[in-house]
Amino acid sequence: MNNARIVIIDDEPQIRRLLEITLENSGYKVILAENGKQGILLAANHTPDLILLDLGLPDMNGHEVLKELRLWYNKPIFILSALDQEADIVKALDNGANDYLTKPFRTAELQARIRSALRSQQTNNGTTVYTSGDLEVDLTAHTVKKAGEGIKLTATEFSLLVLLLKNEGRVLTHQYILKEIWGVGAQTETQYLRVFIGTLRKKIETNPNQPEHILTESGVGYRFV
Repeated sequence: MNNARIVIIDDEPQIRRLLEITLENSGYKVILAENGKQGILLAANHTPDLILLDLGLPDMNGHEVLKELRLWYNKPIFILSALDQEADIVKALDNGANDYLTKPFRTAELQARIRSALRSQQTNNGTTVYTSGDLEVDLTAHTVKKAGEGIKLTATEFSLLVLLLKNEGRVLTHQYILKEIWGVGAQTETQYLRVFIGTLRKKIETNPNQPEHILTESGVGYRFV
């Protein structure tokens, strides 16, 4: 999906120009907005495949822009912000952001995450078999294979893996995962989640100490790639 449309909402001219050059050179169509209201309008008029949103906008709080977009926009939204406090990151992810990169960011990493998010958008529509590298997950048969060999997962481990897979490239907070898998009452049991993630990594990762699929976003949650 290298001809995807991307709306950039950022009040810094240098950042807008950097992103415009970088993304257009990769084949994306870029639409620029310098404030929140303009960004919402452009997103509504151009139906982009992905939005890059800064939190420090001159006319609106970026969190409010995110909430307003999420009333109708269901495609990936990435936060690009100088705010690097855990509370800001978690708040943005809980409000519906797919990913969060702090400024200054590496353009190569940003592009890799964009590709992952767009690929996930394409493959998740009606898909029952997911593949990622040598990993294959069949939702209908409830089977998992690595390099063609079957892997035995418990029902909870399978549900956790499917949740991560369906949100490939997206950072899921501890609280979100706990709520989705174990219910609202488990949202504070982060250590419980770490144990399950550790067990799942031992089963699906080639080297659990250097995971290639389930990545830790320190203090925030996990991301599947």
